[in-house]
Amino acid sequence: MLDTKIITKLRTQTGAGIVDCKKALEEAGGDTEKAKTILRKKGQKIASSKENRETAEGLIGVYIHLNGKVGAMIEVHSETDFVARNPEFKELIHDLAMQVAATNPLYLSPEDVPEKAKEKEREIFREELKDKGKPANIIEKIVEGKMNRYYEETCLLKQPFIKDDKITIEKLLEEKIAKIKENIKIVKFVRYEI
Repeated sequence: MLDTKIITKLRTQTGAGIVDCKKALEEAGGDTEKAKTILRKKGQKIASSKENRETAEGLIGVYIHLNGKVGAMIEVHSETDFVARNPEFKELIHDLAMQVAATNPLYLSPEDVPEKAKEKEREIFREELKDKGKPANIIEKIVEGKMNRYYEETCLLKQPFIKDDKITIEKLLEEKIAKIKENIKIVKFVRYEI
């Protein structure tokens, strides 16, 4: 039998329900780290099952840096007004606006990067590697790795979360969708700087 303190601690750390925490701990043989991984995978499944549901409600979040010279606005949708008024949803929107202000992403996801811009970056990377004497297939693998880093810098969903760099914004959204049990979508954002 599992200790209720361990279940409660896992619930506090992950935000998952008590029953889900208990099942994950049982499946992980009492190992808390394995249970976290199980819960994270379960959260990804929940998020993918909700991704096609309509998001007609939501909020616009604003963040202004202390110096007053950098600010961001972000529009995030949820399925219901009930979730949009939820303090956890509001905190998420604030964190996302702060992320935009801090990291200055150009696009929401790699799919939003124009093909012309992608090809330009690939050409720059190929040119850098041209005289390294590597086979073409290896160069292409290196270029794709560099493109992934480019997406991490320029695409909000691929960026490491500034409050926890072990997860990306995409994973953060998946976790929130799993916890709140509603679809959440970032619609658009803008950053201002003086």
